[in-house]
Amino acid sequence: MKLKSLLLLFIVIPIGCQKYIKELDSHRVKYKDGFITDPRSPLKEQDLQNLDFFVADKTWKLNCTCKAITEAKPFELPTYSGVTRTYILHSIATCPLKGINIKLEIYKNLSQPINPLYKNNLFLPFKDLTNGEATYGGGRYINLYTWDIVDEKLTIDFNKCYNPWCAYSDGFNCPVPPRANHLEISVEAGEKNFKGLRKG
Repeated sequence: MKLKSLLLLFIVIPIGCQKYIKELDSHRVKYKDGFITDPRSPLKEQDLQNLDFFVADKTWKLNCTCKAITEAKPFELPTYSGVTRTYILHSIATCPLKGINIKLEIYKNLSQPINPLYKNNLFLPFKDLTNGEATYGGGRYINLYTWDIVDEKLTIDFNKCYNPWCAYSDGFNCPVPPRANHLEISVEAGEKNFKGLRKG
């Protein structure tokens, strides 16, 4: 009976999807490990059991066109703590999703290049209709890199979106997603609401 169930699982889930699920599981393990290794982390190892995620869904891995913005000016992006951070609009991605196109602005933090480790980092903050219900009310983030954009093509995987640290505790400067990235759809992918108690 057990062998029959395993065979059925492999029949139902295509090989490509199995590989993707394995890759996403590995990504989430590394994501959780980051809370343990970062001394600034709001979570301890015992808190990680309260992290929650949507089931992997490859339809949320979008193949987008991405246009660089060459004449953008730096702007101050507010955070939920009240301070601001200086960013610049790096590019705009257009992504096909279930018969529609969604546009997403991608930003670069102008303070990070001081550290060469972050010079290629890009930042995609967004809000969607799940916020305040299934997901954190302040929106979620996706990390990208300049080398992810090749010949004006970019893959954006919402299964890898994550909560800002403000979702777990006070005391962090978490950027507020700009209005341009407020999506009028429900992104049922990536990290859900934290199931543990929020720390003061």
